[in-house]
Amino acid sequence: MSDLKANFEKAAEDVQQLSEKPDNNTLLKLYSLFKQGMEGDVSGKRPGLTDFRGRAKYDAWAKLKGTTKDKAMEEYIALVASLNRTA
Repeated sequence: MSDLKANFEKAAEDVQQLSEKPDNNTLLKLYSLFKQGMEGDVSGKRPGLTDFRGRAKYDAWAKLKGTTKDKAMEEYIALVASLNRTA
């Protein structure tokens, strides 16, 4: 396993241990970076108008279209580290 992948998985564990829940924008950023790092560009249909949470998550992930998995992993790791420093 590469160091990047190992650090990404560690960050995914660390984010579960934050002392405070991040704000919604940060949660969306974490979600979108995680999904981009794991799966790449968003796929599937955009959720319907009544699925506000699903739409927000889909849209946040779609904004990262074209970002490499490695770049998304690096940004995710950095974001989790910054949240741990401020907690």
